[in-house]
Amino acid sequence: MTTDAKHEALRLGPHRLPLDRTLVMGILNVTPDSFSDGGQHLDAAVAVARARTMVGEGADIVDVGGESTRPGAPPVSAEEELRRTLPVIEAVAAELRVPVSIDTTKPEVARRCLAAGAVMLNDIQGLRDPAMIGAAADAGAAVVIMHMKGTPQTMVSEAAYDDLLAEVREFLEQQAAAALEAGAQSVIVDPGLGFAKTAEHNLTILNHLDVFTSLGLPLLVGPSRKSFIGHLTGRPAKDRVAGTVAAVTASVLGGADVVRVHDVGVCKQAVLVADAIRRA
Repeated sequence: MTTDAKHEALRLGPHRLPLDRTLVMGILNVTPDSFSDGGQHLDAAVAVARARTMVGEGADIVDVGGESTRPGAPPVSAEEELRRTLPVIEAVAAELRVPVSIDTTKPEVARRCLAAGAVMLNDIQGLRDPAMIGAAADAGAAVVIMHMKGTPQTMVSEAAYDDLLAEVREFLEQQAAAALEAGAQSVIVDPGLGFAKTAEHNLTILNHLDVFTSLGLPLLVGPSRKSFIGHLTGRPAKDRVAGTVAAVTASVLGGADVVRVHDVGVCKQAVLVADAIRRA
């Protein structure tokens, strides 16, 4: 599974994004209860306008999510998730012509959204449901495999590890191998900051991203507005932009190929500067 060959580009459906720079994935939550932006983009027209803004600010990928994954968030039905996400995915894919990702754990939602124009499946449960691997493979889609333990309802109580870095790496390696064998177009790995991780766990991961870049697969890191930033700064979720910029900078310098953020404009600036330093 491990390879020394550096991927030159990320294939997402018909899109080919060069990996000679760090890519920015913009977060578009069409939910009433996400931890930092719940309710802001429930209306499809508002959501599409936000996607348009993010692309103008430099987003390379738009990640659409219709179910909150904050700790303790109640689950929603597939029907409700599709009602929130499908119109947005169809409109963004048609109008903006950037790669669109669907952030979901449900195979039915994945299949419908991939058919509607999404080209990437972002699964916070790391494709633990074999039907999710099948959905991605059948659509020839790219996948983001994220590490977490449990579910959003239980993950806080499951933030315990004998060897954090080794356990996260082993999970990502195993799931990536399964996805590639099944026929996923591309596989991106994500160590899952904030998902069954304490603040200390998150900092350890950010300080040792080489553990995950050594898998030889594109690495995504998502520190945006996470609780560990609040733990360090005492700031509420909506006031963690500066802390997010610091974590994004550390991610780029640590080898991340993609960073997933809410605040695209300011984080794009950080990425450009950190990338220039990293590659000098």
